[in-house]
Amino acid sequence: MFCATLGRVSRSLHVRLDDSSAAALSVIRNDGLSDSEAVRTALRETAARRRARSAIAAEVRRLAGDEDDRAEMRAIREQMAELAPELTD
Repeated sequence: MFCATLGRVSRSLHVRLDDSSAAALSVIRNDGLSDSEAVRTALRETAARRRARSAIAAEVRRLAGDEDDRAEMRAIREQMAELAPELTD
């Protein structure tokens, strides 16, 4: 028996999937991916989303602590309130 591995495989992972995870894997595999390719794709996509959320959260924290930005936002809200039509019932 001959076995060849292309590329570097650094780690093997074994998981037990619940029904929801198995259904999600099936959706990803519909693109013609193997189980391994589908899991790697899902991991990369999830990591990218988490990095993006972390970057947004860091930006929110930075802006929340920026008193100049907060003052500017208050001024804009006040200007918008002055421009808004009055509500009538």
